[in-house]
Amino acid sequence: MRKSRAVAATAGFVLLAGLATACGGGAAKGLAAAFDPATCQGGTLSVLAQQGMGKFDPAELYTSGGGNVPNLVFRTLTTRNHTTGGPDGAKVVPDLATDTGEPSQDATVWTYHLKAGLKFEDGTPITSADIKYGIERSFAPELPGGPPYLRDWLIGGEQYQGPFKGADLPSIETPDSSTIIFRLTKPEGDFPYLATATQFAPVPKAKDTGTDYQKHPISSGPYEVTSNDNGNSMVLERNPYWSRSIDDQRLACPDKVVFTSGLDPAVINQRLAASSGDDARAVTSDTDIDASVLARLNSDSELKSRVATGDFGATQYLAFNPKVQPFDNPLVREAISYAVDRQSVINAVGGSAVAKPATTFLPDQAAFGYTPYDYFPSGPNGDPAKAKQLLAQAGYPNGLSITLSHATDETDLGPAVAAAVQEALGKAGITVKLDPSADDDYFTKTELPASEPGFFIGGWGADWPSGGPFLAPIFDGRQILTAGGNFNSAQLNDPQVNAEIDAANKLTDPAAAQRAWGQLDAQLGKQAWTVPLYHPIYKRLFGKDVKNAYVSQWNGVYDLSRISVK
Repeated sequence: MRKSRAVAATAGFVLLAGLATACGGGAAKGLAAAFDPATCQGGTLSVLAQQGMGKFDPAELYTSGGGNVPNLVFRTLTTRNHTTGGPDGAKVVPDLATDTGEPSQDATVWTYHLKAGLKFEDGTPITSADIKYGIERSFAPELPGGPPYLRDWLIGGEQYQGPFKGADLPSIETPDSSTIIFRLTKPEGDFPYLATATQFAPVPKAKDTGTDYQKHPISSGPYEVTSNDNGNSMVLERNPYWSRSIDDQRLACPDKVVFTSGLDPAVINQRLAASSGDDARAVTSDTDIDASVLARLNSDSELKSRVATGDFGATQYLAFNPKVQPFDNPLVREAISYAVDRQSVINAVGGSAVAKPATTFLPDQAAFGYTPYDYFPSGPNGDPAKAKQLLAQAGYPNGLSITLSHATDETDLGPAVAAAVQEALGKAGITVKLDPSADDDYFTKTELPASEPGFFIGGWGADWPSGGPFLAPIFDGRQILTAGGNFNSAQLNDPQVNAEIDAANKLTDPAAAQRAWGQLDAQLGKQAWTVPLYHPIYKRLFGKDVKNAYVSQWNGVYDLSRISVK
């Protein structure tokens, strides 16, 4: 999933020291008070947001690990580990299922069994047929927007058009009411990660109202939707048929959750900083603290105690199209890798509080298979002398002129970053002309191979914490899309790389898969297909009467299922 700071609400945080532990945390001062899940019931939690939820239909939502608000309404076969705020929060754990799935020997068949006692908000039992139907309706053209993997992975998925005309998808089998089996087109060791998506939420066929289902989807989680203004504002209240005895991942402490969107980021920060009235019991789902709040943290200890800090599993980078000269020359790509001043780029996006330098394409989190390397070591400020040496070897002893394309509005892809790169490369004798484009035009241009520029700013965050959805879209030659929506900027189609991707995809042991993806990243890094710039860091405020306010490792937002309010 292409990521920028404006759309990073579905990616993940690593909880840093000083904030709450999984069952720790506190209110405004010190965050040290003990937290007792048994006494956390009650009150109303407010969620303040820039962007609305859109159509609140599990088929149309694009989430990994359930998202934030969707996770309160939709349970799925698996979910991300909600019981910890540390690195283990990236792990897949059972949700509706008894385990994370039973793979066949070659990982082309996955079998799940449902827990006993599962019920919808109306008290009817949840069965495997409800999950099968929920997945099938995500194929319906009337319900677009979900992730594309099921269409690619399930046998017959490419042609399937959903259940509304009576057809089912034979590759999803339900031999009994508590068993569901998936038959895949190829080995996919990451299937348990995909099973966290809301498309795996059960939908009772008798209650399906098609495109109107999003107005009141039937809850399988701790809250049901009692008010929904097209996803712009929502009210969630308790589902009487949910209990912690059948859901060990969600505390569901507040009696009510009120979601409000359409707010200016500065307004969200002002309200959370002031923390008065209902805002004392509020968090944000998608807004980082701004420069004005950052400036206050060192002198305002109370405000500083209400900041959650975490790493987002994403990488911002410079992309090369080797089909455009001079970027077909590896020495030119290496020279640019040496010349880049990462510190100036980090300063351009807000400083070290919001970004840290990157020399690997994979994020520096174990879940992805992170393997440290720095093949073009140049320190924080670049090495223009080494860059000039490589340019001379490449046949450019007097330097060269190139064009850098960038977006006009997106902070991570925009003018400030481009100017920092331009200045650094200039010190190495590389004259950089800047080519700005409005965001929509920019993404269209950079994601269409026929119009892809030779040198541009990119960013990537995977749909789940694994090396597969991070490396494959960028480097798998079989995923090059000539009609648009292409993310393989190098247009690399190396049979050996493709084979290594296939081999890693077959692995069902996460530790083995991590090693394989890390090795592949290290191998690709030697070719300088990209110049990694930085990994984002996120800081978000919460109200003074909010407890247990930690952000999950992967969702990139506060874990609303664990929060309580005073």
